[in-house]
Amino acid sequence: MSAVLPPVTPGPDIYTAADRYRPITSHLAIAPPVSVVIPAMNEAENLPYVFKTLPDWVHEVVLVDGDSTDDTVAVARELWPDVKVVRQTGKGKGDALIAGFAACTGDIVVMIDADGSADGNEIVSYVSALVSGADFAKGSRFANGGGTDDMTFVRKLGNRMLCAAVNRKFGARYTDLCYGYNAFWRHCLDRIDLDCTGFEVETLMNIRVVKAGLKVQEIPSHEYLRIHGVSNLRAVRDGLRVLRVILAERSNRRALRGRSRPSPMLGATAGEVS
Repeated sequence: MSAVLPPVTPGPDIYTAADRYRPITSHLAIAPPVSVVIPAMNEAENLPYVFKTLPDWVHEVVLVDGDSTDDTVAVARELWPDVKVVRQTGKGKGDALIAGFAACTGDIVVMIDADGSADGNEIVSYVSALVSGADFAKGSRFANGGGTDDMTFVRKLGNRMLCAAVNRKFGARYTDLCYGYNAFWRHCLDRIDLDCTGFEVETLMNIRVVKAGLKVQEIPSHEYLRIHGVSNLRAVRDGLRVLRVILAERSNRRALRGRSRPSPMLGATAGEVS
């Protein structure tokens, strides 16, 4: 069964929600509280590398534990005593993220992997893009200033082809598609209606923010090698799952457009869903 994220309860204005400003640097401070969501399963060895790069000004860290058999939860609590631990009841990365998003109380949500491949120091760039007017800050390893140490030629080629398909079919301008380091205003969750439990949730988010007309800004990001353990990613299997999401979202868009055409019997005109 697909997990579905409930609507976000409307809150105070996103620019004035915090009780105090949070200093980021000597010249920069922000008001909106920031939640960081980390889905993890058996990542106890990697969490020290992840947490040491997280800025101390974030409002909260939400760790979604996928039934780990190691000390993932204990290590997280030792590293960040106020960490909010969410026990994942379903399966898959999408299910974990949906559970984590539902637990967030910050106005800005940042999603980051638990394998040590992402640098938490980059969060300031994502937050800066959001407070400057973007709705969704999308990490890109292929934007100017980005990079990756962890992609084979086959994965790069697959990512490029899938990215081109999304750009062509949905009018996006992405340089990277299958990357899990993103940030957004929490109220955007009401516009993208996540209902995907697997790895392909990242692609689904990227497509639906475009379909919803949200303002997207790409953030150059560097992906490092996983520090410990072995990734569950399988290029061909997961590439096919991503492709199915793209085709399904395209079909849904066509169906909605078909229903919006004037009825030959009634002559009614409906607005087009973009």
